[in-house]
Amino acid sequence: MIEPTWLTETRAAYDTVAVDYARLLPDVVEGPLDRGMLAAFAEQVGPGRPVLEVGCGTGRVTAHLRDLGLDVAGVDLSSGMVEVARRTYPELRFDIGSMTDLAMPDAGLAGLVAWYSIIHLPPELLPVVFAEFHRVLAPGGHLLLAVKAGDQRIRLEQAYGHLVSYDVHWLPPDRLADQLAAAGLVVRATLVREAEASFERGPQAFLLATRPDGGADR
Repeated sequence: MIEPTWLTETRAAYDTVAVDYARLLPDVVEGPLDRGMLAAFAEQVGPGRPVLEVGCGTGRVTAHLRDLGLDVAGVDLSSGMVEVARRTYPELRFDIGSMTDLAMPDAGLAGLVAWYSIIHLPPELLPVVFAEFHRVLAPGGHLLLAVKAGDQRIRLEQAYGHLVSYDVHWLPPDRLADQLAAAGLVVRATLVREAEASFERGPQAFLLATRPDGGADR
């Protein structure tokens, strides 16, 4: 099977920038609102329950989730990013894989985080990925998305001091909520904030969703 161009380009770009990505970005999550959404997610999931970060990159958010008390592992498309993550956080588990086909059993996770990772997917694939998220989440499980809020595609030709070629999609939160609902995931909270960090070019959005457990909805 021929690999889709977007996947090949995204993997190659992050393999290229992995070491400098880790060097240039802080090893802590920036911003109180960002940390607040991660903390809310962690409290909803509960301590010690299994969580996966998809598109984990160099592992800094995975490590932050661990510090919040979660039993968390990471998966990323880029072997270069996974290598950096394993070297930086040897006590955590990081695997190579794609969010379009997660190597996880049905209903095996209490939580799933996609922190600025779905922004590299062609938007027409989002329903497929959200269905996969629903599959691996247990009833009552929680999902946290972080995205760039908007409605445009930006082609990056340079990043973290390297020449690259890949797409970044800015995504409308309302459309994401509708797509999550179509996949059987209910959005419980949405936060949109203005750009804060120097590298942010516009608003950022965070969506907390749940796979219903079949009980009474409040």
